[in-house]
Amino acid sequence: MITVTEQAGKKVQSLLEAEQKQTTGGLRIYVSGGGCHGFQYGMSLEEQSRDEDTVIESGGVKVFVDPHSLPVLQGLEIDYLDSLQGAGFAIKNPNAKSSCGCGSSFSA
Repeated sequence: MITVTEQAGKKVQSLLEAEQKQTTGGLRIYVSGGGCHGFQYGMSLEEQSRDEDTVIESGGVKVFVDPHSLPVLQGLEIDYLDSLQGAGFAIKNPNAKSSCGCGSSFSA
């Protein structure tokens, strides 16, 4: 299961509305090779899911995950933080054995 917090869900919804993708659209989250720890996270807004995707509804939005990324993302929490240091999505992954300081790269 992947969890999107209420704050992150509201931000994704506003981004989907701005791109006019709110009806069938959602947030794609995936992992790819690279970064300083072997894997790195990626996110994008998509108009619709692909046939092979797992679609999860959380935080009022749809999350699309491809079958290769799903095992590494099980239990993931996506939050949105807005503070004096800046704003952006924060990812908490219980499967990450270690991660880099920037939070976008991890090892599993």
